[in-house]
Amino acid sequence: MTADADVVIVGAGPAGATAARALALGGARVRLIDRHRFPRSKPCGGAITTRALNRFPHLRPALGEIATHYLSQLYLQGPSGAAVTLSSPTPAVLMIRRIEFDALLVRLAQEAGAELVDGVEISRATLGDCGVEVNSREGGRFRAPLVIAADGVNSVIARRLGFNRGWPAASVALDMMEEAPNDTLRATAPDTLWVSYGYDGSDGYGYVFPKRDHTNVGIGYVLSFFRERMKEHPYDLQRRFVAALRDRGAIEGESRREHFTPYLIPVGGPLSRTARGPVLLVGDAAGFVNAYTAEGIYYAMVSGDLAARAILKDRGVEEAAGRQRDGEKRRRRAGGSPATRYASSWKREIGTELADSRLIQRFLFHDRGRIDRVVSGARAYPEIAALIVGYASGEVPYLEARRRVLAQLPKVGLRFAIVNLLGRLSGAPGH
Repeated sequence: MTADADVVIVGAGPAGATAARALALGGARVRLIDRHRFPRSKPCGGAITTRALNRFPHLRPALGEIATHYLSQLYLQGPSGAAVTLSSPTPAVLMIRRIEFDALLVRLAQEAGAELVDGVEISRATLGDCGVEVNSREGGRFRAPLVIAADGVNSVIARRLGFNRGWPAASVALDMMEEAPNDTLRATAPDTLWVSYGYDGSDGYGYVFPKRDHTNVGIGYVLSFFRERMKEHPYDLQRRFVAALRDRGAIEGESRREHFTPYLIPVGGPLSRTARGPVLLVGDAAGFVNAYTAEGIYYAMVSGDLAARAILKDRGVEEAAGRQRDGEKRRRRAGGSPATRYASSWKREIGTELADSRLIQRFLFHDRGRIDRVVSGARAYPEIAALIVGYASGEVPYLEARRRVLAQLPKVGLRFAIVNLLGRLSGAPGH
């Protein structure tokens, strides 16, 4: 098989575009494939914790080219209506529109030397002796020694190559969202991120995300709960949610069907295997989403970057298929294959964080009263609230924030240890 590139990346969202830029800067020949033409719209809340700016410093100057909105205040409401407002001395959340942000990341990848092939839908992937071949519905063939699957929650690569035969309904959330111009739907507190857990006395969540010129309003449920308990059509739920927010004065304006887009978010933790042989999964395709905040953009970019680094460390990426044996020798000297290095690196940087998010999700939503107690605790322990804000803004690393929270609340630490043990014994995803 003759390679068309050193690496083929399927999916040009934040994970794929970040990987493409890093690989191209490292001297690899990269083909970045996406089924849409850019710029393209993407349903998403569009919230990124500002620690991403520390992790990816090249973003700061580039973000001036798109509409951004920085927030330093979070309003968190529990099922009973009890609420707390957390404030940060510096911005903790960056709000963007995916139609602009993703196009920016793709352009940065292209400027680094990556080749974009958009408007091409990949429908098939096969492994060969010397790498991977992916085929499009239009009849195109793309070949490379390595492939990065960044094609989202319904990843074709993950399905075709046996990584994921389908998410269980309990491992994905149905998010029902509309992103509307501010003259149609506007948050009345434009500097505050509004989040409600246990919304409507159910296992749902709701949010209002103000942006510079738009507002995102959404409601979501774990898919298994939605199918079993909710009888309304998704847009009827959304319209009722918007009406309730308007009645309480949280937003102004009307819901419009043309702005509404339901989509799935993987919240069951990372897949048990995220890399094998010449295939590396990143972003939503691998399940890299915080299970209780549903944040995915940061983890997508981190996983894309780590996948690229794992590949670049393998000097065999520069060799043709006929030199594969020499490449294997180099891989052994470099500490294993790209797949092995990638799995080790993401577990080291974000593995504990994602595993904890799954445990927190299970713990909180098992008893909605616990969510109210968390809200009350955030009021009673301002130092812990400050740690949460510091973690979101990147000033406090996750593991340090975790250690300090558990040190101040030893009962919580014991509870986490028990829940963690039960999760491991039950074979919970991501552990």
